[in-house]
Amino acid sequence: MRSLITGVRGFAGGHLADGLALTPQAEVWGCDRSDERLPFHPPQLQLTAIDLRDPAAVYALIETIRPEAIYHLAGQAFVGASWDDPWSTLELNLRAQLNILEATRRFCPHARVLVIGSNEEYGLLAPDTGPVDEATPLRPCNPYGVSKVAQDMLGLQYHLSHQLQVVRVRPFNHIGPRQNPQFVVPAFASQIAAIEAGRQPPIIRVGNLAARRDFTDVRDMMRAYMLALELGEAGEVYNIGTGQSRSIQAVLQALLALAAVPITIEIDPARLRPADVPDMVCDAAKFRARTGWAPRVDFEQTLLDVLNYERARIAAL
Repeated sequence: MRSLITGVRGFAGGHLADGLALTPQAEVWGCDRSDERLPFHPPQLQLTAIDLRDPAAVYALIETIRPEAIYHLAGQAFVGASWDDPWSTLELNLRAQLNILEATRRFCPHARVLVIGSNEEYGLLAPDTGPVDEATPLRPCNPYGVSKVAQDMLGLQYHLSHQLQVVRVRPFNHIGPRQNPQFVVPAFASQIAAIEAGRQPPIIRVGNLAARRDFTDVRDMMRAYMLALELGEAGEVYNIGTGQSRSIQAVLQALLALAAVPITIEIDPARLRPADVPDMVCDAAKFRARTGWAPRVDFEQTLLDVLNYERARIAAL
């Protein structure tokens, strides 16, 4: 199977490359803005640099590789950054995917394409909303969520209009080692590691701790992506998550319990968002029924892996 991962130097892309490299007769290509190989990339990964906003460059890449499976992971993935510069988020996320889909239509129309949405598409939920399934109305409450709704619908449109083999997923929050410290769990872990190393005072700065999220280990999520492209029905959309939410407060307390030194908590107004969803739990029954997927990595193990990765990263600075 010849696979292409866009955004392969990112958090999810790197873990997906690990998983695909283990499959028999795998031919794994990856693209990103830089072709610098990262230490965690598997040796068989073929890496190329590209600006996915450039149609001609994307057409040339797809025509050359002619992949059988495309995992489109590239994009602006941080909600906070979308508030700072909404148009850049919309431009990057939409233009890159449009170029990928159009190139696929022209050069490898039988390829399977995974379009990555987000739980942020569901946005502000009614207070009595239970686990979120695929029929829940889309009410994005930040520019990133809007960009993901547009990507989702664009993928559906190319399936309906051009019969492309597009499978759409709406992953809920995923965490693990190598995630950018812009995100909440590695942000906590990196501060703990810096405190343990004596590089900052024993105070951890936080935003909204009351919000609850459904966290999946990135390695389980990447296994889900592979199953989605292998077994998912073209044109369909699938939620992916554990079905259990945890408060940010609980996540922080679990990480602090792993810390080697006492640490106090301080609210940082800069980390608060203009709009935040109080609670969101995934109903992944449709995806589980289709693929048999279930998470395997314990949440506590995920947190320990994140903290140990941040300890090693801080020590190497």
